[in-house]
Amino acid sequence: MRVVLVFIALLCVVNSYGQLRVASPDKQTVAEIDPRHDGQLVYRVLFRGATVVDWSALGLQTQAGVIGRQVTVIKSHMLKVRSQFNWPLGERAVVNNHYQQLIMECDDSGIGFRLVFRVFDGNVAFRYEVLTPPGSEWRIGKEETTFQLPSAFTLYQYNHESVFTPTAIDTLVRSSDLPTTIVSGKHYLSIGEANNEDYTKAELKKAGKHTLGIAFTKDSVVRYNTTFRTPWRTISVANSAIGLQASSDLYLKLSEPVVSNNMDWIKPGKLIRAQLTTQAGLECIDFAATNNFQYIMYDAGWYGAEFRGSSDPTQPIDAIDMQRVIDYGKQKGIGVILYVNYVGLKAQLDSILPLYKKWGVAGLKFGFVDGVSQQGIQWLAQAMKKTQDHGFVLNIHDNYKPTGLSRIYPALLTQEGIRGDENSPDAFHNTVLPFSRFLAGPADFTFCFPNPTNSFSKNIKVSKAQQLALTVVYFSPLQSIFWYGKPLDYTNTDEIEFFKYVPTVWDESHYLAGEIGQYVAVARRSGDTWFMGNVAGPADWAGEIRCDFLGKGKTYTATIYEDDAQSGIRKRTLTVRRGDKLPVAIKAKGGQAIIFR
Repeated sequence: MRVVLVFIALLCVVNSYGQLRVASPDKQTVAEIDPRHDGQLVYRVLFRGATVVDWSALGLQTQAGVIGRQVTVIKSHMLKVRSQFNWPLGERAVVNNHYQQLIMECDDSGIGFRLVFRVFDGNVAFRYEVLTPPGSEWRIGKEETTFQLPSAFTLYQYNHESVFTPTAIDTLVRSSDLPTTIVSGKHYLSIGEANNEDYTKAELKKAGKHTLGIAFTKDSVVRYNTTFRTPWRTISVANSAIGLQASSDLYLKLSEPVVSNNMDWIKPGKLIRAQLTTQAGLECIDFAATNNFQYIMYDAGWYGAEFRGSSDPTQPIDAIDMQRVIDYGKQKGIGVILYVNYVGLKAQLDSILPLYKKWGVAGLKFGFVDGVSQQGIQWLAQAMKKTQDHGFVLNIHDNYKPTGLSRIYPALLTQEGIRGDENSPDAFHNTVLPFSRFLAGPADFTFCFPNPTNSFSKNIKVSKAQQLALTVVYFSPLQSIFWYGKPLDYTNTDEIEFFKYVPTVWDESHYLAGEIGQYVAVARRSGDTWFMGNVAGPADWAGEIRCDFLGKGKTYTATIYEDDAQSGIRKRTLTVRRGDKLPVAIKAKGGQAIIFR
């Protein structure tokens, strides 16, 4: 992995009452910190001269006292960083990591701590680093961190795999997961969390008329036996919904690996889920090889009832000759991924990893993990490392959400927890996700594409072309394309042709048009080929998209897969050049998937 770093460090000593200020490289995003604002450590965020987060509280409530009420700033350090890193498993092959950092070394009633702010173009991140060794154990009962909005904002409330509910902040009664997107007439904000390896899962709750606060919804206390750093709290801001997409790799930037990771062995790709028999596995492997997929997966039940402690993830059920399937997959260049429930993982992780390596398993899917409590998150971070060290790719399902740990453990290709097709999402949900949860990182949508035998009408509430387009709009290095379908049922080869060509990782990505819950258009490049996904929400979408992303001086053939009038897929071609305007006319719940060659 190539990394280029340029540092400019400044040291300044300030008095206890002086405000500090740190700006982004383009000077348009500013964080201001006041150590003694009415007796409270506070901050605010400005974007292009406008206040987007007004003076808001900072601090921690601990067993040793409250940090943030009587702060003395001993000294501060300013650092300018311009770096980049290669990321072959992402939306962009190279990630630019440019920011200015302020480190405040502070004391509050004998408790030594650092407050660290990093300000990127369009993003502010901050964390607490408590330096005073504990007498026995640090106990954090509450974060005092708040986000005071300067006016009325609407928040897209959700929890785990729930629907999104647009809610005025002053009427909010429930908590909302991070990242949460909030909007006003002018600004779009995403409040999130990065680099959580050992903390509890935090959420947002109402803390005032226009104010949100960090809340612990699972653990009443966060515990450490040593000095500690909290996860980053992040604020991304833009003047448009699609502008937030520039922040989609922020969590990666804030989760720096301890050492450079070798990612050459990590293989992204698409998978089909197999029924629980040997023959189904063999048929899925043949289907995967024919359709340019890289994996098949045996899901829950392959070793028995997943929630029973008596079910043994080292022993397949009688209906599956696992070694035969794995060996056949190797002959065809197809890997086998195995699901293991949290019950089995906690009991036997250290046993199954070397065993699965011996079998020739390619990857694991963790199911029903604890991605909520501090204990569960700490276990997951250790499990990610062990899984990667044994050479497996990893997919985590259910209530786990990403905080950028794929930068530390790149074998963690994706995670679920987004109300994908197995939970029957509608077109509104599908067009909120790109501007909310997907800002945190990859997600496994568990696509359930129809075939002549099964329409999956219970699961799919949108058109076939929207299903195709979402594989471009939604980013996941490991895509589950046929979640419930059986390979021999997919005789509709023309309709599923797009899945054969679409990659899962990208050299370049651009959000071209979009509004939360209404529509979205995304273009992504792999090599010399561009892919575009256009998706309509609950209402029709008509407009045009400029093809400014295409290469200069080149002529492209655009192959368009779109809905026909008979609930099928129509394919047509156009000749397109850079700068051309592509008309878009998509019916409600519909879509359009395009390949530019």
